[in-house]
Amino acid sequence: MNREDFPILTETVYGKPLVYLDNAATTQKPKAMLDALTDAYLHRNANIHRGVHYLSQIATQQHEAARKKAADFIGANSEKEIIFTKGTTDSLNMLAFCFGEYGIHQDDEIIVSQLEHHSNIVPWQMLCQRKKAHLRVLPLDSNLRINADAVETLITPRTRIISIAHVSNVLGTVQPIENIIRVAHKHNIPVCIDGAQSAPHLPVNVKDLDCDFYVCSAHKMYGPTGLGILYGKEAWLNILPPAEGGGEMIEHVRFEQTTYNTLPYKFEAGTPNFIGSCAFAAALDYINSLGRDTVCQYEQQLTAYMEQQLAAIPEVRVYSPGTDKAGAVSFNVYNGERLIHPFDVGTLLDRQGVAVRTGHHCAEPLIDYLQVPGTVRASIALYNNQEDIDTLISALKRAITMLL
Repeated sequence: MNREDFPILTETVYGKPLVYLDNAATTQKPKAMLDALTDAYLHRNANIHRGVHYLSQIATQQHEAARKKAADFIGANSEKEIIFTKGTTDSLNMLAFCFGEYGIHQDDEIIVSQLEHHSNIVPWQMLCQRKKAHLRVLPLDSNLRINADAVETLITPRTRIISIAHVSNVLGTVQPIENIIRVAHKHNIPVCIDGAQSAPHLPVNVKDLDCDFYVCSAHKMYGPTGLGILYGKEAWLNILPPAEGGGEMIEHVRFEQTTYNTLPYKFEAGTPNFIGSCAFAAALDYINSLGRDTVCQYEQQLTAYMEQQLAAIPEVRVYSPGTDKAGAVSFNVYNGERLIHPFDVGTLLDRQGVAVRTGHHCAEPLIDYLQVPGTVRASIALYNNQEDIDTLISALKRAITMLL
């Protein structure tokens, strides 16, 4: 992959070349995306959908073209099924609120899993508190993957929705969502998939998955911050009430009653991020130009190489080794049975120019389940290479000699 397309990779950290392995948190940006961002501000900066003048018309066309591109990227039936949001967290909060207003009542049940990001726990918890409903948790199997066999036993007549991650943001493990969706639909229960970590790495097709909702963030897909997607099947989006009111999402406003706009605008109150959508479209074009299957295969090989190299260090314990992973590997360093705090490991790696993430990764229930204070997570993107991994391993070995 062409690293020259990403200007920030020429930066140095403490006098060392930057090795960026924190891509599960956010990816770096290709010049094509940065150029599109600047170009939109320079040449098409006008509020969309509301103006008859030239700039507004052009900006509107570009924004809606980006929506179509996003729909095609995840395999939606129509651009009507793509709601632009601020990101994955915003998408999940919106869905939880809308779904709660539509059909959650006292003693109803919502299912999540043990390994979810806080963004796929807290909004549902808030909904349960508001509606006096109950949150139920899918357990993990021995490989730290969601136990798909437990879905059937956890579902009850009060189950209203299941919301689970496609890929664990801590472990990088790909979850058996196809089986979970199949079982849920057998009981007429809709499923939301948190795709924050899968959309950047896997060739996702929501039609093939048959999920009812899917959420992801542009900034983890080489796009800008402050933009995300909430995909919903058109039938569901027609039923659900909007979460926010104001301009753009209305058809007619009267003091007696307001009627709402058609899809997808019903869920997009206020001025949308029409500049960000143009930049996101450029990021999607960039990924498509490389070939999504090619990127997926390349990243899988690099992830496997990273896991193998880490597992070969005696002091390192890799979590969920040998399982199907997408882009991320979590590990800890031990001195015998004594865990070296991941923050100390991450700090020493940083001083050698290697950027990783340490801590609970906004998934405290999973970290508590692992009975550790946190992990070190190294996560790759399409611009990383074997040399980056070798640098990580060399820096880690040096850090270990300093810590033991």
